[in-house]
Amino acid sequence: FLSLTRNPPRPKHYTARERLQQQNYYPHLDFYFSFLLPFSLSGSRGKEKPNNSGESSGLWRGMKGEANSYSKLVVMKSKLKWVGLVGLILSALSLFLHFTLARFSDPGVSDYYYQSSSSITIFSWRPVFELPLFHKTGPSYRRLWGPVRKLESLHPFANPRGPYSVPRSESSGYIFVRIQGGFHDIRSSISDVVVVARILNATLVIPEIQSTTSSKGISSEFKSFAYVYNEDQFTAALVKDVKVVKTLPKSLKSARRKKEIPSFRVPRSASPYYYLHHVLPVLNKHSVAELVVSDGGCLQAILPPHLEEYQRLRCRVAFHALVFRQEVQELATKIVHRLRAPGRPFIAYDPGMTREALAYYGCAELFQDVHSELIQHKRAWMRRRGIVKGKLSVNSEEQRLNGSCPLMPEEVGILLRAYGYPWDTIIYVSGGEVFGGQRTLTPLHAMFENVVDRTSLTASSELTRIYGREVNLDSQFPRTPPSIVQVKKAEVWRSAGPRPRPLPPPPARPKYPHNIEGWWGWVAESDNEPESSVMELRTNAHKLLWEAIDYMVSVEADVFISGFDRDGKGRPNFASLVMGHRLYLSAASKTFRPVRKEVVRLLEGNREHLYEANNTWLKSVRQHFRKSLFDGAMNASVASKPSSFLSHPVPECSCVGTSHAQSAAAALGVKERCPKWMDDDNETSSRLKDKENDEDDEVDNDDGDVLSSFGLFFERSNESGGGEVNKEEAAQLEDQEESESAE
Repeated sequence: FLSLTRNPPRPKHYTARERLQQQNYYPHLDFYFSFLLPFSLSGSRGKEKPNNSGESSGLWRGMKGEANSYSKLVVMKSKLKWVGLVGLILSALSLFLHFTLARFSDPGVSDYYYQSSSSITIFSWRPVFELPLFHKTGPSYRRLWGPVRKLESLHPFANPRGPYSVPRSESSGYIFVRIQGGFHDIRSSISDVVVVARILNATLVIPEIQSTTSSKGISSEFKSFAYVYNEDQFTAALVKDVKVVKTLPKSLKSARRKKEIPSFRVPRSASPYYYLHHVLPVLNKHSVAELVVSDGGCLQAILPPHLEEYQRLRCRVAFHALVFRQEVQELATKIVHRLRAPGRPFIAYDPGMTREALAYYGCAELFQDVHSELIQHKRAWMRRRGIVKGKLSVNSEEQRLNGSCPLMPEEVGILLRAYGYPWDTIIYVSGGEVFGGQRTLTPLHAMFENVVDRTSLTASSELTRIYGREVNLDSQFPRTPPSIVQVKKAEVWRSAGPRPRPLPPPPARPKYPHNIEGWWGWVAESDNEPESSVMELRTNAHKLLWEAIDYMVSVEADVFISGFDRDGKGRPNFASLVMGHRLYLSAASKTFRPVRKEVVRLLEGNREHLYEANNTWLKSVRQHFRKSLFDGAMNASVASKPSSFLSHPVPECSCVGTSHAQSAAAALGVKERCPKWMDDDNETSSRLKDKENDEDDEVDNDDGDVLSSFGLFFERSNESGGGEVNKEEAAQLEDQEESESAE
């Protein structure tokens, strides 16, 4: 290459780079000067002898100087490229960090993250609000979120009112109780068991909850009763009522292991006569008796008048002694704080759609596909055990028209929108799992943007923390599929005559558990539902904690509505206990108890125009909902109280605080005046006077808001509300409202 550069004549003022360009070496010039030439010069230094001519030595020195300068330039350019690349990367990282900090420093950050003293918990709920919240003193806010005036005078009062002695020092013996069932069954049974121990003057051993024993693979930190409730609080709250101990004495423990303790499987709603004449003699003889409660309640709901103090004892147990353990309480409190963080009230909604309840009332046709078949399987199982006495196939549409089936989430959403709740209202779905899964709740999510539950308001680690340390189960890890068993051919078949001969039927195709799709796969395989696995039993124990959290959130909610108030045995369910607790603790809080038969009639009357409802239909829905606030509480005394006292603890556990609205309290049977230390007449009277001044305005505007709701029924863009309504129709509606207000 160097010899080619020396042969042609070149002017002395040409540089080596320019001379190479003249000989068409320009395409390889950069590569040569940046990479090959420096190595060539360094390698040939001291070895290559320059030519004697001055021209050759000058060329050599010129090329060497040009190569050095150009190599330095290339190195500098490469360094600049690296500096630019690093700068771009740092710029991108800074932008990403900036947007991240801006996102989590938004004024509404408390909407979707919760900051504690130790850490920040980020969960999946991202609230969306577009409509401004009504002013808290305005009629619209009071109609949607305000207290029920007729029930403002009721206050909780479960203290003894007559002669009530402390438990005697000498007891009849020990009562050991094993309770089976779901959350509402356990809660009702515990309050009944305490009353039974008081009637028998016995020492109560803290009840054992069967679904929370350590044999189910749950945490050993919390056993039985302590898995859900606080044992110390339960014992301390009942000091003046019943003697409570945590365990049996050692002598009786050994007898229990040997099954030498007399046991009673108590019938549901047993009378005090049953315990005094059947259980008490055995208790006096053996000093211990075991009660097995499996039907959710072991004492009749309505006691004779002379035992009214025992009804108040039930209230003290259910509403004061039964306190959830600390971990559950803390998590439920966090959820309530996160719901209230945006500064808006929220609705708690319990669908009440369990498989057992749907099967008991024959509502299988409300669903499709495999869910309908699962309900029918459950109903057949109930018929075999005598729980259901009707036919296997029931017309679900007739049951729905009679009000015997739950209101679907879509129907509840339509009713809430018709009543006036905007699309950005916060709705908390409670009551454990909903049969049909999230697909059933999809229409409700379409109507309301902020529909949440405990999973969207908590991190998975928070839920895991309340479970405690649990043992690993083999079912959690994948197993290798079992090998196919080769069916050996009979010896007769091998020694049979020559072919052709008829082939035997092929062996049945092996069925592996991993080939069955979904948890409902057994429907296609067998007519009998398989027994619960260890993992399913553990999940059942977890459901008690889920419902305990939902119970606390529902009691604290600003508004509560239920889609169904019956369980799988035709008795009051989780929602009924919540409504009873709200009636006791804060009777004036809004609790809708719609009559399902009337609601279905309203929905069917406007089935073709549900999403474009007219003012007349909206007004009918509002009137029914408004009446259900008070009339529903009165109907519960007839519909629910005979089966569950805790679903309607009035009038035994309430008192009248003021002279105002005594007619409403009298309609509920409450005649007892509250003590002086509970009666704050000055503050209450001033508040009532202010509300009396606004009463006429609220009545006038109550249905007048239908006009504004007409535009907001299923539209989001109109913040101020108001659709295009004919002036004549509006004038007629206003005249009608004025006449109703005058009446």
